[in-house]
Amino acid sequence: MIFEETPVVGAFVIDLEPRGDARGFFARAFCRKEFEEHGLNPEVAQCNLSLSTEVGTLRGMHFQRAPHEEAKLVRCIRGALWDVVLDLRPDSPSYLLSYGVELTPQNRRALFVPEGCAHGFQTLVRDTEAFYLVSSAYAPEAAGGVRWDDPAFDLHWPNAAERVLSEQDRNWPDYARPS
Repeated sequence: MIFEETPVVGAFVIDLEPRGDARGFFARAFCRKEFEEHGLNPEVAQCNLSLSTEVGTLRGMHFQRAPHEEAKLVRCIRGALWDVVLDLRPDSPSYLLSYGVELTPQNRRALFVPEGCAHGFQTLVRDTEAFYLVSSAYAPEAAGGVRWDDPAFDLHWPNAAERVLSEQDRNWPDYARPS
């Protein structure tokens, strides 16, 4: 695997390193040892699959509060999506910075989202599926989020004729910096 650092400390774009022949190729999509060597949490407690049927579906920006923080490894297995990580760790040198990357089955890229960061994505085509590994089981009492268009952040999203959001994602309150 090829690990590309992003401006968000601890977040990486991960590309496959295919080994091919006439039959096709083989590549590791996850390796505990390589994650550990890059200082990334290799735990997998849950695997999630998300299907979004409409173009412009925006899911996010979600996170889990302590002690249930979660790291995620996100991959698009059908369609195309714009995936975004936002640093909400007050002690991080990249606090409040975000980074986005296009994920598709064709480019086979993944985004690693570290604990303490919010995560979200917007679909670029109909019938988009995301598959992600999560380091901690979902804890509803620890679920949190920030708005995709909160003026406290410089989040960049692809243009969409219409955005499809849940009521919850549409109505997260304005972000308040921790005191």
